[in-house]
Amino acid sequence: MEPVLSVRDLRVEFATRRGTVRALDDVSFAIDKAEVLGVVGESGAGKSVTGAAVMGLVAPPGRITAGEISLGGLRIDGFDERGMRAIRGKRIGMIFQDPLTSLNPLIRIGDQLVETMLTHLNLSARQARLAAIDLLAETGIPSPATRIDSYPHEFSGGMRQRVVIALALCGEPDLVIADEPTTALDVSVQAQIIALIKRLCKERRTAVMLITHDMGVIAEAADRVAVMYAGRVVEVGPVDDIVRRPRHPYTQGLMSAIPPLDHRPDRLVQIPGSMPRLTAIPSGCAFHPRCPQAFALCRVEEPPGRRAGTSFAACHLYSPAAGRVS
Repeated sequence: MEPVLSVRDLRVEFATRRGTVRALDDVSFAIDKAEVLGVVGESGAGKSVTGAAVMGLVAPPGRITAGEISLGGLRIDGFDERGMRAIRGKRIGMIFQDPLTSLNPLIRIGDQLVETMLTHLNLSARQARLAAIDLLAETGIPSPATRIDSYPHEFSGGMRQRVVIALALCGEPDLVIADEPTTALDVSVQAQIIALIKRLCKERRTAVMLITHDMGVIAEAADRVAVMYAGRVVEVGPVDDIVRRPRHPYTQGLMSAIPPLDHRPDRLVQIPGSMPRLTAIPSGCAFHPRCPQAFALCRVEEPPGRRAGTSFAACHLYSPAAGRVS
């Protein structure tokens, strides 16, 4: 079956005064219908640039220089702005990080929902308003027939994010990209929003690309996980395996850095060093300067993705040279 989204060998580069910066380097993954793919990594890993590339929102001086992006078998990486405008909202919905800036503060939420539906669906104004009320109810807004005439500032942060989710679903998209959708919310509200996104994904058979830096969110919401580091995907696999049996040393470091709940450690575990500047990516494996398991090959040769259990890891530990083929 054709995946909803297929990204193959995607490269995105930015021209700067210091030279060309490769923000994404041969990024590949796919998302199936009704599947939540979590994309996780530190700040600067390339998560949001990946989402922007899929949406056709990489602004100059950035550009896609190689690779393919296909939506339901249709290549969209070569579409111009007019072509992408027909895709956004209709086939791809977007949930942004800050719900307050995602909504027009001067327009009632109902008008924003109805306008989107009239643009992308074959509905009359009355039908669109009724559909908007139903969608608000589906996303957990109380008294939707009344609240549809409210302005964004009249909602709490969690309720605003529910409205943003409704807005992302207005065009009945095949794919929803959720870029850090819980960062601006309280912890208790975060859990509600994650549960809502996952439920709607399954009920509507919508594919979701969930971008986050929080492994807790990944464990709760994702079906599969793509771990990114310095513009590359270093591990892809089912969420249970990524969380319980991470294969790549970077993923292992991310999991080890989560504080335990059963006791208070003397020191928090951290990954030594920091993410390299994209203008100075190390040779070989980009993670090798921070990796406790690095050996000579890691410094000179970039590792390809290899099967490691039920996951794929871009790590020489699973190459014949390391004697660790899994």
